Amino acid sequence: MSNTEPTKDQPKDEAPDFERSLEELEKLVEALESGELSLNESLERFKRGIELSKHCHRMLDRARETVEILTTPEDEDSGQPF
Repeated sequence: MSNTEPTKDQPKDEAPDFERSLEELEKLVEALESGELSLNESLERFKRGIELSKHCHRMLDRARETVEILTTPEDEDSGQPF
């Protein structure tokens, strides 16, 4: 189960990809920095931003692991499917 909520254009069973998550995160930061949101709106956007940030970090960690596997051919484990 994913910690991120699907966007309006995205099915509930599909997690947002990295680029869409990062774009949404950037928009949330802009809205928070504008100072025009109520406290409640700011808190909701902040919570969503934390979820997106964690999601992006997980995706980057997986990508880093894949790169490490692919760049260490002398390692016997590098032949494992990922």
